[in-house]
Amino acid sequence: MKLLIIQPYVSLKGGFERVMLKIAEHYSAPIYTLEYNPKTTFPEFKDLDIKVIGKDVPFSEALPYRASQGLRYGYNFYNLKLTEDYDVLNAHISPSEWIRHKNPRVLWYCHTPPREVYDLYSERMKYRSYKEKFLYSAMTKAYKLISNRVIKNIEAIAANSTNTQARILKYLGRESEVINPGIDYEKFSNQGDDKYFFYPSRILTNKRQDYVIEAFKRFSKSSKKRYHLIIAGTLSANPEHQAYYKKLISLSKGLDIKIKTNITDKELSELYSRSSAVLFSAINEDYGYVPLEGMASSKPVISVNEGGPTETISEGKTGFLVNSPKEMAEKMLYLTEHPGESAKMGRNGRKRVVSNYSWEIFFKKFDIELSKARKQIQKG
Repeated sequence: MKLLIIQPYVSLKGGFERVMLKIAEHYSAPIYTLEYNPKTTFPEFKDLDIKVIGKDVPFSEALPYRASQGLRYGYNFYNLKLTEDYDVLNAHISPSEWIRHKNPRVLWYCHTPPREVYDLYSERMKYRSYKEKFLYSAMTKAYKLISNRVIKNIEAIAANSTNTQARILKYLGRESEVINPGIDYEKFSNQGDDKYFFYPSRILTNKRQDYVIEAFKRFSKSSKKRYHLIIAGTLSANPEHQAYYKKLISLSKGLDIKIKTNITDKELSELYSRSSAVLFSAINEDYGYVPLEGMASSKPVISVNEGGPTETISEGKTGFLVNSPKEMAEKMLYLTEHPGESAKMGRNGRKRVVSNYSWEIFFKKFDIELSKARKQIQKG
């Protein structure tokens, strides 16, 4: 089957980039994208056929960064007519699914409907000026109008979790099949305990690194043992992300906290391997690779009780699900005072990942959805 992958950007390191990379490698699929930066994404992309396409939109540079970016993405995918032969188009981050406007046989692997348009709309608006709020309000309405026209024609939609599946049904009115991404668990290991908690995730507001900083602050006041916190993640040039990064630096003053940006995969796996436990606090995360990578490293995971982690973490067996920074701090203290229980949770987590989240399982299900799209079976 000849697959073409459609994606707005290949410029960061994150969960969906890992999934897209695996799919491209598995099917030897070219990637059509508007932005490619080999220096800031996974190095394995250099070995793939990446086709940088797209046209600039007149006057878009006068708009705020995110608005300009969104306008360019939407304009190009909506108007692109592919000339290359293919069996199925595999779209990823929105609005890549708009490729369906002029091209049939699309499988949209939806990592989430765009959250700043739907469930995080109000949260993102908090950080924008009155002028920006007016602009983003108008663009959001336009986005929804176009999406409603395009998405009804997409042949097949897959979701990365039941959480994302529920969003697709709620906001887009379409049914979808859940296909959990796999994990390269053989790349992760437990190399001991260097007395630190670890939270790796992109530096942006909905990953909510301030939540774990508050939890660590509470933990530090109650613990007699000396631990530190390491936060690590990709930091983009987006002004909103840069502003949030500065806020995190400020919140960390006076605390034993290190914030690392744009680390390598090797550094990431090493930081997992020597941590005491892995923390996770993203707002209603679509799926969440961090808890899986933590469990693959045989580490207990303490996550907020929402989103994808509620599907992957086994409460009390591979980690804990908490409802506040106070509860997170309490579980951090519990694990430091019960090292035997912590080690047991880590072992349970590793077993859970190996048994349930392999790429072999993923591709068996993915092939079925590709066949649906190829036959142009309309779902929903």
